[in-house]
Amino acid sequence: MTGKREIIAVADSDTLARTAAERLLARIVQGGERPAIALTGGSSPEGLYRLLAQEPYRSRVPWERVHWFIGDDRFVPPDDRLSNMGMARRLFLDRVNAPAANIHPMATTVASPQTAARLYETELKSFYGADRLDRARPMFDLVLMGLGSDGHTASLFPGAPALEEKEHWVVGVDKAHLAPFVPRVTLTFPALASTREMLFLVSGEDKRDILARVLAGEDLPAARAASDGGLVWLVDRAAFAGRNAA
Repeated sequence: MTGKREIIAVADSDTLARTAAERLLARIVQGGERPAIALTGGSSPEGLYRLLAQEPYRSRVPWERVHWFIGDDRFVPPDDRLSNMGMARRLFLDRVNAPAANIHPMATTVASPQTAARLYETELKSFYGADRLDRARPMFDLVLMGLGSDGHTASLFPGAPALEEKEHWVVGVDKAHLAPFVPRVTLTFPALASTREMLFLVSGEDKRDILARVLAGEDLPAARAASDGGLVWLVDRAAFAGRNAA
């Protein structure tokens, strides 16, 4: 059974980052000996990532135990400014000296996005210890998600064949529907759903219209996202106009 959607509205982007950090830490504590977090790109998680590199959060994360994956990435070199995992490294992973073996980037310098997808799917299956996902045993403890201005999430774009993928955990995306127009590699809905909590981070007035459309149930990729555990939309007042915020 997929998780019922919960909406948490907060006052501003700083409160959103702190709230996300506390939820991430709670999932790590509950995650046993090998917690797994799937990161996201875009602007919304930047505040969270910066907090994780600072006290008091830095000392509260058991860096030697946590494994960091990425929900999607641009098919660019890892040091390219467009790289999602590159951003996470710059903002917190490299600053806290997270063990290299615990960071799981996509291989974005191989021959094609499809090759990168196959390699990452193999890595995920090895980490998970099975070739089939079991809803009773989620792969991730937390999956962070963002919301694009066209309603996409991860690199699952409106109208794309990847939206209907049921077998593969990871697919290559040859053409992005939104800037930057570079190929992508993305987890599919079944893999993203295999989590104890899916946490959408949505911040800023520029997301107000698309957030309203998604929450109203319009058939957009972000509205299709489901979780085998909790499904939480953490939004700030600028994005969630007309609603009360904590």
